[in-house]
Amino acid sequence: MSGHSDDPTVQDGPGPTRSVTPFVARGPTPTPSTQRFAPGAIIAGRYRLVALLGRGGMGEVYRADDLTLDQPVALKFLPAGVAADAAQLAQFHNELRTARQVSHKNVCRLYDLGEADGRRFLTMEYVDGEDLAALLRRIGRFPQDRAIAIARQLCAGVAAAHERGVIHRDLKPANVMIDGDGDVRITDFGIATAAADTGAGFAGTPQYMAPEQLTGAAASTRTDIYALGLLLFEIFTGKRAHDAKTLHDLKALHETGTITTPSSIVQDLDPAVERVIMRCLDRDPARRPASALAIAAALPGGDPLAAALAAGETPSPDVLAAAAETEALPVLHGLACIGALLVAIVIYAVFSPRATLADLVPLEKAPAVLADRAQQMLAEFGYTETPADTASGFVVSPDVPRWLIESDHTTNRWNPARVSQTPALLFWHRTSPRDLEPDSPSRQVSSTDPVMRVANESQIVLDTRGRLVEFRRIPQQREDGPAPNATPLHWDVAFRAAGLDPATFTATEPEWAPKDFADARVAWEGASPDNPDIKLRVEAAAFRGRLVSFKVLGPWTPKVQQTSSQSSNGGVLQIIGQLVWWIVLIGSLVLARHSLRLNRGDRRSAARLVALLLTVQVVVWAVGGHHRSTAAAEVNNFFRVLGNMLLQCGILWTLYLAFEPFGRRFWPDGLLGWTRLFSGHVRDPRIGREILIGIALGAAFILSELLRALAPYVLGLPPGQPALGDSVRVLAGPGGLALTWGDQISSSLQTALIIAMLFVGLRLLVRRTWIAVVIGMIAATIAITNNAQPGDVLWLYAAVQLVTIGIITLSIFKFGLLVTTVALLVDNLPTAAPIVSHGATWAALPGNLSIAVIVLFACFGFYAARAGQPLFGNWDA
Repeated sequence: MSGHSDDPTVQDGPGPTRSVTPFVARGPTPTPSTQRFAPGAIIAGRYRLVALLGRGGMGEVYRADDLTLDQPVALKFLPAGVAADAAQLAQFHNELRTARQVSHKNVCRLYDLGEADGRRFLTMEYVDGEDLAALLRRIGRFPQDRAIAIARQLCAGVAAAHERGVIHRDLKPANVMIDGDGDVRITDFGIATAAADTGAGFAGTPQYMAPEQLTGAAASTRTDIYALGLLLFEIFTGKRAHDAKTLHDLKALHETGTITTPSSIVQDLDPAVERVIMRCLDRDPARRPASALAIAAALPGGDPLAAALAAGETPSPDVLAAAAETEALPVLHGLACIGALLVAIVIYAVFSPRATLADLVPLEKAPAVLADRAQQMLAEFGYTETPADTASGFVVSPDVPRWLIESDHTTNRWNPARVSQTPALLFWHRTSPRDLEPDSPSRQVSSTDPVMRVANESQIVLDTRGRLVEFRRIPQQREDGPAPNATPLHWDVAFRAAGLDPATFTATEPEWAPKDFADARVAWEGASPDNPDIKLRVEAAAFRGRLVSFKVLGPWTPKVQQTSSQSSNGGVLQIIGQLVWWIVLIGSLVLARHSLRLNRGDRRSAARLVALLLTVQVVVWAVGGHHRSTAAAEVNNFFRVLGNMLLQCGILWTLYLAFEPFGRRFWPDGLLGWTRLFSGHVRDPRIGREILIGIALGAAFILSELLRALAPYVLGLPPGQPALGDSVRVLAGPGGLALTWGDQISSSLQTALIIAMLFVGLRLLVRRTWIAVVIGMIAATIAITNNAQPGDVLWLYAAVQLVTIGIITLSIFKFGLLVTTVALLVDNLPTAAPIVSHGATWAALPGNLSIAVIVLFACFGFYAARAGQPLFGNWDA
């Protein structure tokens, strides 16, 4: 390392001098008479001094030979007597502690801390070259091409320090060396400080301080950016941006905000260079470039990512964010991606109804009509009071699909004519004398949550034609007066509500106990009006002359309540699936903690990702959640669901911080679009391009979903339970649709990160990418096969899921995280809501809206990918 001497201390008018590094003129070259150690002296039994290189406020710098390693080094000594000063000694220790965290080819390396004859010294890399201050005095300024090259290296070195949380605090030409190869080496971290300790006092070179530092503000990365701008000013012009003789004059100059523009000195300077310098010198720190790499990217011909990869370095998040895409995507490529999506949607819309339960039953009445019919039934049963709260929705019958699978082993088990004869899809309506609040952290009331426990609560279950399937009423706990002797008069009323003719049913002994207390029980048996071959049983009960229980039972109703059985294969798959999930989660916690301790994770993107997810969850809860009647109750309701939201956000945050540093190390290209998106470049052409690629892969996922559902028909095998469009809650209205969309957004993000994290963990364990891919695909397929529906042919389900996992693997390794997330979202939204081909408009609306959202998303991707060019102006492939 070549040394330099610092200048006389600058005075702020009359009075004592300030303890700062001076900035006026370079001092005289040291002479032997002023040296504290003579050349040839042996220090600490290991270092032989060669010559004094320079002396400054923070000590003397000598060139020396390391006799142990036989290589030149530089030794930096504290001034005599200063070692006794605790503050100065702490600063000396800080130089080593902070600077050793930075390892970069454009930063002078520090080796060790030593002591000799009561003197503390640092050993550091010896740079055989000239400091930038002396070089500029000698040559004036650099040619523009050479200045840009030096500027890039300066930015790379500063970015490396900032990435490790280190702020230099004294960037100036005298602390920048140009070595014998012409490369930049940033030196002298003597007053640098960790970013977490920015409260250090007024220190540095005033001439190169940001305006806010001169007013007492703490140093930050933005103050280093200001100093970097001043450095660039001198490199490109050969002049200082500020020509002040005293600290008072410098403060006054900053207050006026007057800065000489570089082009007024060098008239042929590239305007891009001037723009980036003037942005660095903005008085408002918030308007300066966000990072040193953003400066490098803004310079003419900037490509910081390529430079980092060429140097064999792991690019930082700022490098990825600065890797802008400027080239417009050809129109034909963009339209091909959108065309693939439209073709997949058309094919899905034509063939998916056969595997969509909502399309196999009649959807004759809208939810509002069914809810009104339920209220009418309550009144007919003698319950005319106005409830304090109500809730309703659709649910798939838990019994009918199981019965069809067990009783029919042909490919025709899901024939719409047969399914429509059963209550396969149910509409439930609940009323309560008090606010309904789920027992779980769920955002909506369901048919079973909260459990019915309050007197005068009611639940009516209808089929999609509006016929009564089940009624339940919790009787009042205390009744005034004796019980009436009248026989209940509501049996016929209940039969009519169920669409049954009492004359065709025969009385029989009750077998099913009502869920609530009753003092009268009756039962009947008869044929279904839809199919005489289907025998029905009606069980009813009353209390004090009023109906409290009514249920229509069929061959699909299990004889006794029992826990759902699971095959041995299903149990093994469930164990494996849970094991994979917990291994990924625990591994993510370990790696996330490691990244946080080393300050390697992209915390900014992680925080923005969590903020985005939390915002989506809160918005969809506000739109689709079940709300309370008073402000205080609604606040409690919000915090009840907030805990679950925060848990989901915490899992996502952990997964991202665990994956991102290693993803940036192994597959940096795969995080380009993602990082730029979360750095605020929403309309960046790179993001548009990755959205379109994700759209095309999402189309493949949609067709894969369709293949999984219809493959049994093609092979002549009995198909499993229809699973396409299984989120039937969307049929209840906008609230259910909003919640479904929110869940699919969360699921898409989480699935992409879980699978990516699985590959990262395996890559770290086995060291070979292809081995990690094979093991990861097998593990993910087994885990996802756990989601097989009842009746599915397990091997066929697993084979199709392996294809899907293969597409996801290709997406992660070839295109990256944003493409994978978009592809999963494009698949999840249209396939979650049922695509209804024959029903009323209200039933088709949720599926159509989901498709419309995806198409609009694709159009935005096409718009962004065109990079401001005419949308249909370039058809070149």
